[in-house]
Amino acid sequence: MTKDQPLIRRVPRRRARRWAVVACAALVIGTTAAAPPAGAAPAPAPPAPPVAPSLPAPTGPYRVGEVPLHLVDRSRPDPWVTGKPSRELMVSVYYPATRTAGHPAAPYMLPGAAAHFDAVTADGYLGLGVPPGRTDWAATVTHAVQGAPVAARRGRLPVLIYSPGLGEPRTWDTTLVEDLASRGYVVVTVDNTYESPEVQFPDGSLATMVTPTDPGAFIDKALAVRVADTRFVLDQLGLLDAGHDPDADGTPLPPGLAGALDLSEVGMFGHSMGGTAAALAMDADPRIRAGIDMDGNLTEYDGTLMPVAEHGLKDPFLLLGKDGSTDTGPGWQAFRAHTPGWTRQLTLRGSEHASFTDAEALVPQLGLPAATRTGDIGTIAPATAVRTTEAYVSAYFGHWLLGRPGRLLTGPSGRYPAMEFVD
Repeated sequence: MTKDQPLIRRVPRRRARRWAVVACAALVIGTTAAAPPAGAAPAPAPPAPPVAPSLPAPTGPYRVGEVPLHLVDRSRPDPWVTGKPSRELMVSVYYPATRTAGHPAAPYMLPGAAAHFDAVTADGYLGLGVPPGRTDWAATVTHAVQGAPVAARRGRLPVLIYSPGLGEPRTWDTTLVEDLASRGYVVVTVDNTYESPEVQFPDGSLATMVTPTDPGAFIDKALAVRVADTRFVLDQLGLLDAGHDPDADGTPLPPGLAGALDLSEVGMFGHSMGGTAAALAMDADPRIRAGIDMDGNLTEYDGTLMPVAEHGLKDPFLLLGKDGSTDTGPGWQAFRAHTPGWTRQLTLRGSEHASFTDAEALVPQLGLPAATRTGDIGTIAPATAVRTTEAYVSAYFGHWLLGRPGRLLTGPSGRYPAMEFVD
């Protein structure tokens, strides 16, 4: 799981460096409060107000609705925190909506989660090079609204589960999630509490990532917990579709959502370790019929093959990787060699690991140095990366869950030349 190794090893050092910077800043503030001596240089200009970036608009025919749900699994204790008798999760359900006027915009991050993301996650876990205080993540503009009715449809809506990468919140791929919802899917994003960097619950409490001590053991446990969490979420979606509100706090469901879910057509996709989790969850739960791994390893922390790479999957699975990636090579090659089902491997030319997340759309708006931007999201034009990824992910799920011709999956496309098919 080499892609996530630097994250785990760097966190303590980055945190220590950040605390040192804060301490030095406090010392400077304290010593400069007195009047400056004669002839001293003028005080520096106050910092610019934080930027509130926006996400690209979805491309599908539907508007997008969203509802957050607080789910409690009373059948198992929390695996990360001793003494918690139940496993609690926060998920967001995105769906095609109608009559959105008068409904509040869905926040990108709640205030407590946004503050933690700014102070710890963005430059610590994700290593984006974004100075704290530069970005107002809570004010980031999305294109979803809360509580709007589900759009009228001819049949039920296929369901997709999204699993974020290690050190990423469930909101970190909202661009792709909203686009899929605008095309007629119900998309459920999952925060895996205490492994996610920050999870804010309806009472305002904030659960943050436990400190990894043994990286290999942490990753193994996190993946096993993600599989269990995914199966629980699918169970809860069954209750929701049957008309039972699974939310622990009584959040009202949008009109028309109950009875709208086609749980015979379920897909799962994820980024980095979330892509790994998609493969493992498909291997464990036959309800998941199609999956996508976006730049996630199928090898253990020590480099040995995961079982799913040794025997593959019988159902369709797409591997979507960054340009020049060597981390995923052995696991992906083994998976493709051993899988009896349909599989393809694609490479997004000029991309980086974070290009499959909202970093691709948001980083260019943050005023970062060119070298930092390139390190974060590569050299591909951001709009090209976003629209190419959306097109192939939509074509894949449309083919396998909706029965639509997946022409983009048959070979290179002149319309999307940035996507390369790996033989």
